[in-house]
Amino acid sequence: MKSAALSIAAVISALAAAPTFAQSPAAKPPAYHAPRNAFGQPDLEGVWTNATLTTLERDPKYSERLAMTPQEAAAIEHANAKFIAQANAPTDPKLKTTDLPYECGRGFKGSDCGYNFAWTDPGTEVMAIAGEKRTSIIVDPPNGRLPPLTDEGRTRLAARFRRGAFDGPESRSLGERCILSFGSAAGPPMLPLLYNNNYQIYQSKDEVSILVEMVHDLRHIRLDAQHLPPSIKEWMGDSVGHWEGDTLVVETTNMRPEQGFRGAGGDTKVTERFTRISPTQILYRFTVEDPEIYTRPFSGEVALNAARGPIYEYACHEGNYAMPGILAGAREMEKEGRDPGAGPRDASGAPAAEGSE
Repeated sequence: MKSAALSIAAVISALAAAPTFAQSPAAKPPAYHAPRNAFGQPDLEGVWTNATLTTLERDPKYSERLAMTPQEAAAIEHANAKFIAQANAPTDPKLKTTDLPYECGRGFKGSDCGYNFAWTDPGTEVMAIAGEKRTSIIVDPPNGRLPPLTDEGRTRLAARFRRGAFDGPESRSLGERCILSFGSAAGPPMLPLLYNNNYQIYQSKDEVSILVEMVHDLRHIRLDAQHLPPSIKEWMGDSVGHWEGDTLVVETTNMRPEQGFRGAGGDTKVTERFTRISPTQILYRFTVEDPEIYTRPFSGEVALNAARGPIYEYACHEGNYAMPGILAGAREMEKEGRDPGAGPRDASGAPAAEGSE
């Protein structure tokens, strides 16, 4: 039973690791024209979700194949449903935490396995765009993988995970500190996560605003405006948009370096395109450019599907109890002469074997 659960967890973890383009030839939207709002703009308003089982990067087994077969998609969706059912089964109260698997699926390991999966909502289906079940969010490079980092990019990424991450609250993640959404949910680019994948779009004559469910972020996209001076860095960057036919084109610069996507810095430029391709779907396309960090630009496509509202408040607690617990635990480890950033240890204090804690 345990081995079966582990094998399913391994499959789902690989599928859901998460966890960005010029439009691909295979993704031409159908001939649909969005209704106009009172300002004559294509109407993008409403609540939308990007929840999906499709991963950011493509499994190498698909090579340069953008779409999977119906049978492949059905297998992934079936495995996900089975995994959720098993993960949500009652836990034996006599079971010791040391008997739990070190890896419990969806990228969670060790103490992070304290949650079951009833609280997550990554979606139940593979992402479908124009009838295609997608193998990845990234569509360019053609292999669906993030391009290699430059030397500077590798240095920055290593610095982000350097030892000393437990020195103080400033070194913890933005999500832990309730400053910004986990991962890249708020964006740009706006990417799906394990839960809270809802967005509400509002339009006015001079601005498009996007309410992000995760950590209640709010993006402001100023229409037909000029970018702020480069010295002014903002959370989620400085987004300026304009309309090209039925498509909202948004260019974002001036992002704070703390928010950099996988090591990217404050000089990143993200170009997004929002096109409503049916009454129930917006095609969201994006390109990320940062030549200092990435060896080439990369692009992706995400389906924003109509969802039932409203979006409820995400009550990320300022000064939440986890933060003092994390830092207090690190101070105790330091008193014992142990490095909080050195990873799991066994009873003798030696590094734990792979797959244990």
